[in-house]
Amino acid sequence: MMPYEGKMTSKFQELLTNLDVLGLNKINAYLPEYIDQINGQQLSFTDAMLTLTEAELRWKTEQQTQQRIKRARFPQEKTLKAFDFNFQPNINKQEVVGFQDLAFMEKQENLVFIGSPGVGKTHLAISIGIEACRQGKRTLFINCHELLSRLRVAYEKGELDRSINRYARYELLIIDEIGYLPIDHDEANLLFQLINARYEQNSTIITSNTDLSGWVEIFQNPTVTAAILDRLVHHVHVVKITGKSYRLKGVG
Repeated sequence: MMPYEGKMTSKFQELLTNLDVLGLNKINAYLPEYIDQINGQQLSFTDAMLTLTEAELRWKTEQQTQQRIKRARFPQEKTLKAFDFNFQPNINKQEVVGFQDLAFMEKQENLVFIGSPGVGKTHLAISIGIEACRQGKRTLFINCHELLSRLRVAYEKGELDRSINRYARYELLIIDEIGYLPIDHDEANLLFQLINARYEQNSTIITSNTDLSGWVEIFQNPTVTAAILDRLVHHVHVVKITGKSYRLKGVG
């Protein structure tokens, strides 16, 4: 008689129900197979439970990773494996691939990717961000002007400190497209407050189509620009991409 037949049926079903309530989905799914192996003396109880719990842990780890990736709000998932370094040969591939060990985060260093539209800045930033999620780091991806809009609204509601603290707590904050649109004096001050709050606390990745020397034109305020750059570039890796746009690849 099988372990879940006859008088054992109700108890076995109760066990499966308990596993389901506890959220032990993989153990629930594989348990009947392993009970058969235990009863057939093909596998010890300890070995079976070890295998089942390892499967459960792998599944839960992947679920947690996917939740972190979802909460990070990436516009799409990108990987370094999918990045065509041959199309952008001026990039130091070894350096960029090395960022995936996240040593820069352990040192609270920043990354800045600079280049014309379409050269792969955002792709690289996302791929590093996804790896950070996989390594358990709390990450957020946000467009620069969406970020500034949110900070401005928080300021108008008298909630700026709380908003700054929220963004400052992310272990990795990716600010995409600084310089794509002009930034006024008030917005520059808001961005400075955020960069200052994150300074030597957590890492920031920034993408921009403007070289750092041209940021004064973006922020339209030399004093604020100097203050932002002072804190941002104190511990920074700058990757300049001078190649062609991927979006124009194959055109003409």
